[in-house]
Amino acid sequence: MFFNLPTLLTWARIVAIPLVVGVFYLQLEPGLQNLLATVLFVVVALTDWADGWLARRMNLTSSFGAFLDPVADKFLVCAALLVLVHLNRLHALVALVIIGREIAISALREWMAQIGASRSVAVHMLGKLKTTVQMVAIPFLLFDGHLFGVIDTHWWGTLLIYAAAVLTIWSMVYYLQKALPEIRAKVR
Repeated sequence: MFFNLPTLLTWARIVAIPLVVGVFYLQLEPGLQNLLATVLFVVVALTDWADGWLARRMNLTSSFGAFLDPVADKFLVCAALLVLVHLNRLHALVALVIIGREIAISALREWMAQIGASRSVAVHMLGKLKTTVQMVAIPFLLFDGHLFGVIDTHWWGTLLIYAAAVLTIWSMVYYLQKALPEIRAKVR
């Protein structure tokens, strides 16, 4: 279904991306910009959990929702990573690794679906772990301060985003290995 509550939440996630980015273009004190961007990112990211939960609970799952949900996630993550690179809080190479993997695996999944082998690249726990780590790292890097006066979010965010980059490469290798037998069979 194109417009049900879970799908509307997914659309809201896409529409909210310019708000997260736009905070850094407002004439506000940097600490307030960081806080607003962090809160917006966390709220928007939580809609990912909410739309999936609602779709299952209300029996409103759809192929369109299954397509749009990961696209919204990738838009949100890519936009946030680009902002972090622009703010010099993230090395461009790390952003390139994460964004490149997302593009490569999306293309692989599309191709595998076309040849009828999408099960071989179904979402794996390693990919979920990668997503979780990066979704914790990004708000830490957006906040870029001391949370509760104690937690150095820049330090922890940097550590976590590098861990996410390692998990990104690891999960990409995993998905490619799972797809390789199907690819070999179709190329012959």
